[in-house]
Amino acid sequence: MALGFAGSRPHGRRVTDRAADWPDMGEEMAFPDRRIADILLTILLFGLVLAILYAARRILLIFIFAILFAYLIDPVVRFLQRHSLFFKNLRGPHVAETYLAFVVLSAIGTHAFAPQLSGKAWELLREAPTLQDALATGEIATKVGDKYGWSETQELRLKALLVQHHDRVQSASQHAQQFASNAIVILVVVPILAIFFLEGGGRVTEAIIQLARTEERRQAIRALAEELNLMLRRYIRAKVILALCSMAFYSAAMLILRYPHTIGLAVLGGFLEFIPVAGWMISAIAIIGVGLLTHGHWIWMVALLGVWRMAMDYFISPRIVGRNLEMHPLLVLFAMMAGGEIGGIVGIYLSIPLLVVVRVIWRRCSFAASAVETPPELAPASRDD
Repeated sequence: MALGFAGSRPHGRRVTDRAADWPDMGEEMAFPDRRIADILLTILLFGLVLAILYAARRILLIFIFAILFAYLIDPVVRFLQRHSLFFKNLRGPHVAETYLAFVVLSAIGTHAFAPQLSGKAWELLREAPTLQDALATGEIATKVGDKYGWSETQELRLKALLVQHHDRVQSASQHAQQFASNAIVILVVVPILAIFFLEGGGRVTEAIIQLARTEERRQAIRALAEELNLMLRRYIRAKVILALCSMAFYSAAMLILRYPHTIGLAVLGGFLEFIPVAGWMISAIAIIGVGLLTHGHWIWMVALLGVWRMAMDYFISPRIVGRNLEMHPLLVLFAMMAGGEIGGIVGIYLSIPLLVVVRVIWRRCSFAASAVETPPELAPASRDD
C-alpha cells in the first residue's frame, strides 16, 4: 500500500500541474484572439484608406499635378532667391515674383506672336453653342468655304462628311467641351496650389518627418525625402529638355515649309509636350489645321509629324528620361505603356513619377534590411583596424 501510495503521488501532481495550465490555454483559445483582431483591424483600416483615396482621386490628382508644377517653377524661385538683393532669406516674395513674371511674359508672348488670339478665343467661347449646331448640321462647311475661297464641290464634300458622321461629331464636340472645362479648372487651381507647396513644402515635409518616434527613423525618412526630391527634380528637368526638343523641331519644320505663326505654334507645341498623348495631338491638329486653312504644305507636315512622334516616343523620350533618372530606356517605355493601359492619359503622365517613388522606397528598404540582417562579425572592417 505504501509503495502504491508513494507511486501515485507524482502522478497526481502531474495531473494537478496540467490542470493548473488549463485556464491559460483557455485564454489563448478565446475568440476573437487579440492578434487576429489587430490583423483584421489593420486590413479594415487599409481598405478604408484606399476607399477614401479612390473617392477623392480627382482632388488627389490635382494635388499631384500641383506638386509637379511646383517642381517646374522651383528652379526659377531658387535662382531669384540666390541672386536677389532683397529678401534673400524669404521665399514667399520670390514665389510672387516668379508668378508675376510668368503672367507678364505670357501676355507679351501672346500679343507678339498671335495678337488676335485673345479676341478670337473670347469670340469662340461666345459662339460655342452656335458652332456646335453648325457642326451637327454641316452648315459650317459653307462658312469655311466662303471665308477661305473653297469651291462648291469642296463645300459639299465637307458638308456630306459632317452629316454622315453626325453622332461622332456631336460626341466629339461634347468631349471637347468637357476637356476644355477640366483644363480650365486645372490651369486655374494647379498654380494656386503650387504656391503653397513652393512656400511651405519644406515645413510640411519636416512636420511629417517629426511624426516618427525615434531619431534614427527620422534620419531615415529625411534621407528618403531628400532622394525623392532629387529624383523628381531630375524628372522635371527631363520633361523640360523634351519640351525644348519639340519646340526646336516644330520651329525648324514650319520655317522650312513656310508656315504662318511659326514661333507661336512652336511655343504652343513645346508647352503642350508636358501633357502626354493629348498634348502632341492638340499641337498636331493646330499645325495641320493652319496648313489646311492657309493652303500650306500640310501633307509634308503630316509626314514629318508622324516621323517625329515615332522618334520621340520610342527613342528620344525613353533615353532622355532614363539617363536623368538612371533607368534603362526599356523600363521607362514599359512604365509608360503600362500606365497608359491602366489609367489612360493620367496613367502615362504619372507612371514615371510613381516608378521613381517606388524605386527609391524599395532601394531604401532593401538597404535597411540588408544592414539589419548582416551580422557584426561579417561586416566589413574599418580602415583603422
